[in-house]
Amino acid sequence: MPVIQKFLDRGQITALERADHSDPYAVLGPHKYKKGKKEGIVIRALQPNAESIKIWLENGTSYQEMTKISDGGVFECLLEGLDEAPAYYYEVSLYDGNKYTTADPYSFGPTLSDFDLQLWGEGNHRRAYEWMGSHIMDIGEVNGTRFVVCAPGAKRVSVVGSFNEWDGRRHPMRKYHDQGLWEIFIPGLTEGDIYKYEISVEGQDLPLLKADPYGFYAELRPRNASIIKNIDTYEWKDEEWMSARTKGFDEPISIYEVHLGSWKKKELDPTGFLSYRELADDLVPYVKEMGYTHIELLPIAEHPYDPSWGYQITGYFAPTSRFGPPEDLMYFVDRCHQAGISVIVDWVPAHFGKDDHGLRMFDGTALYEHSDPRQGEHRDWGTLIFNFGRTEVQNFLMSNAIYWCDKFHIDGMRVDAVASMLYLDYSREDGEWIPNKFGGRENIEAIDFLKRFNVVINEEFEGVVTMAEESTSWPMVSRPTYVGGLGFDYKWNMGWMNDTLKYMAIDPIFRKYHHNQLTFSMIYAFTENFLLPLSHDEVVHMKRSLISKMPGDDWQKFANLRLLYTYMFCHPGKKLLFMGSELAQWSEWDSEKPIDWGLLNYDKHKGIQTLIKDLNRIYREQKPLHQIDFDWSGFQWVDFSDADNGILAFIRRSKKDHDNVVCIFNFTPQVHYDYTIGVPNPGSYRTVFNSDSEFYGGSNFGNIDLVAEKGEFHNQPAHVRINIPPLAGVIIKST
Repeated sequence: MPVIQKFLDRGQITALERADHSDPYAVLGPHKYKKGKKEGIVIRALQPNAESIKIWLENGTSYQEMTKISDGGVFECLLEGLDEAPAYYYEVSLYDGNKYTTADPYSFGPTLSDFDLQLWGEGNHRRAYEWMGSHIMDIGEVNGTRFVVCAPGAKRVSVVGSFNEWDGRRHPMRKYHDQGLWEIFIPGLTEGDIYKYEISVEGQDLPLLKADPYGFYAELRPRNASIIKNIDTYEWKDEEWMSARTKGFDEPISIYEVHLGSWKKKELDPTGFLSYRELADDLVPYVKEMGYTHIELLPIAEHPYDPSWGYQITGYFAPTSRFGPPEDLMYFVDRCHQAGISVIVDWVPAHFGKDDHGLRMFDGTALYEHSDPRQGEHRDWGTLIFNFGRTEVQNFLMSNAIYWCDKFHIDGMRVDAVASMLYLDYSREDGEWIPNKFGGRENIEAIDFLKRFNVVINEEFEGVVTMAEESTSWPMVSRPTYVGGLGFDYKWNMGWMNDTLKYMAIDPIFRKYHHNQLTFSMIYAFTENFLLPLSHDEVVHMKRSLISKMPGDDWQKFANLRLLYTYMFCHPGKKLLFMGSELAQWSEWDSEKPIDWGLLNYDKHKGIQTLIKDLNRIYREQKPLHQIDFDWSGFQWVDFSDADNGILAFIRRSKKDHDNVVCIFNFTPQVHYDYTIGVPNPGSYRTVFNSDSEFYGGSNFGNIDLVAEKGEFHNQPAHVRINIPPLAGVIIKST
């Protein structure tokens, strides 16, 4: 058909048709018009599949036909004699005979506040998720969804989805040039609609198609579009918990580390996954029964690749849809709180996945990562490193940390791979990294971010804890930022874990030559607020399960494992144990399979589970075992020098005078009769725990009641003579 050009020049029409217009809001929607004697309001629309469009005015009582001025679907209409745009909506007739009505997305002005824009520009926005991404809202009487995305390097950004046939011409966005943000309000879109951003890049023929970095919900892999979601509808029932929680420095912390996808499976579901709600019904009572105080979840943000265990994230604000929608995760956390269990999430700010729909080269530039692979790529992990110096990254990650605590009531964040954030040369050879501005190997921007992250979490949330997985000797990881520390509440004690597991793997006949691997941890035990981890990383990738690491025949393997767990619960520091380890699982953890629950049909394995349950109970009940974990006043050596007999003994003390327990360990299969141990005071003692008990599968050797006599021994004013069972730990307490 012939082109009738009335008010818009050919260049702008062509730009609209090609989705190449630099400012679609300047020409689409209503605009004042005056030319000669003609004046009024001109309204333009781009509807490529429309045969005709009517503009309905006066609440639908009158209409005016729009003129189609291009084959590409540009329509135009002049409402003469008007000084300002009236309320109107479109009635769109399609070539296939269908019709629909819609308000005009380009009739709405900017909606972002100057305050939000200022904080964003500074890199100081803590709650960008409240307006970034997709948000269902009303503007006037019009229902719809507003979209905001950051893409400063883009030439054009459009919202696409099934609602517009994935056509980037239909909904190009408004750009805030100073901040690099893009915005549009699309009438009629609501919860459940799927979408992506189509991003046109200068010099590239094909646009990028990206999921929403701030999206609250995503399609189940292998699909990867974002889903519009209102996450503010869940009614929480944990007010009492939220008001009472603390950081737990002088409280027992025993963490059950869980990969939700493989704790249990269900055969009748195609995915095999338990839902968040099913996990609330099954996992929460189990953790409660076992006596753990915390659940730590391996990363639950959206990720496309199952074997990454969640550590290669594409949707930082979207709880993975593998287990259900966001409100079901809220239900799970709520149920944990009602059961008295804290929830920690594994948070991954160090690196992100390379998937095409994710953050990589998001707007055609290295927006979230470094452009130079010497700074921006983890080759070991196949991931990209955040550029912590960018304000966009600071807003993104800080808001993400706040988001999980705010919207999901998370009680703690275990920060993954902190060592890789601190050092520019982490896992790199000479020539594979770039020094900082002072010529050093420290990542100054990442260090500043970690400090700020910890300060902000402390300011925003009472009782939320932060934990660093940090494997180097970086000083003061868990010391306040105002004294020069990184500000974490706790640090994983990787040194204790490595030394202890190496020692336990040695045949007992040779352990006397490695006794220092047990005692060395006390040299630095109080330099940080340590947590003792026996985590998922220690039971995968050919490292073998914990029971398989133990030397000897089956009896010795089980005895050694019971000894290891008892030693961990007595050693200063909070505790963490990965799922399956409480069953003495023989096989390594496989994220595609459930842990081996069938082992509980065997007494030895059931005995290990019972041991963990009792250790958790003793740990909670006995304040000396948890109340002073980070100071010498809570610990005293009794005997650390008897390497030949494999004996180790120490005292744990609480804040209350004379409240203590004596912990005695025999790391050999040799029984010791009438072995003399120094104790803090004379009188009656009782064995409160013995890992060699028959209830745990042991030989049931040892004493129940003891009498301590006056007489200095081991620098203590009294001593007991005790029968020490083989490969066992014993806890005694004065009565």
